[in-house]
Amino acid sequence: MSGASEAPASSPPTAATPFDERAATWDADPAKVARALAVAAAIRSRVPTDRAMRVLEYGCGTGLLGFALQPHCGCITLADSSSGMLATLQGKIAASGASNLQALQLDLVSDPLPTERYDLICSLMTFHHIADTARLLRDLYTLLDSPGHLCVADLDAEDGSFHEPGFTGHQGFARAALAGEAQEAGFHDIGFSTVFHISKPDSAGQTDFPIFLMVARK
Repeated sequence: MSGASEAPASSPPTAATPFDERAATWDADPAKVARALAVAAAIRSRVPTDRAMRVLEYGCGTGLLGFALQPHCGCITLADSSSGMLATLQGKIAASGASNLQALQLDLVSDPLPTERYDLICSLMTFHHIADTARLLRDLYTLLDSPGHLCVADLDAEDGSFHEPGFTGHQGFARAALAGEAQEAGFHDIGFSTVFHISKPDSAGQTDFPIFLMVARK
């Protein structure tokens, strides 16, 4: 794939979402930038990277993780379902001059699987928004070439304090349960490490939220 920065419209236009509305200021949060850098460093410490590696970041947002990996990998496809996030991302790609980054509008809940295959698939804080993570893991397994690596960074199981009231996604994940789903999907050599902590000192409940990195092989 070339480094084009245009996003093919895999999904029909939808109403604006909270992620669309937050896209323009997303990168202004130093904690989000630090989190992406920490996860990228952890991925590189566990997965051999080179300039021939084809990478998919699923749920990329404004591409903080993908940009951190960009100097070390080949073509990186940055995929998200939020048109607002992708608009911000496309502006960043154009401004950077990077030739190995491309944006893609993709929602694996409703869109068909892309035909492209990848050597590394990564995601950061995406899985807890997906109801059927077992299905997502099966889809990502299909999208990986063999041998290939999956790297998922997300919340450890938490008490519900991380999101605002009314959030309907997962309250983090028990590592053993997610590893079981990954194994059922076909992955092996599944390992976890803690790579970052998010602090919410004003929370009425839990105030420290560890972020794990799950690395699995196909």
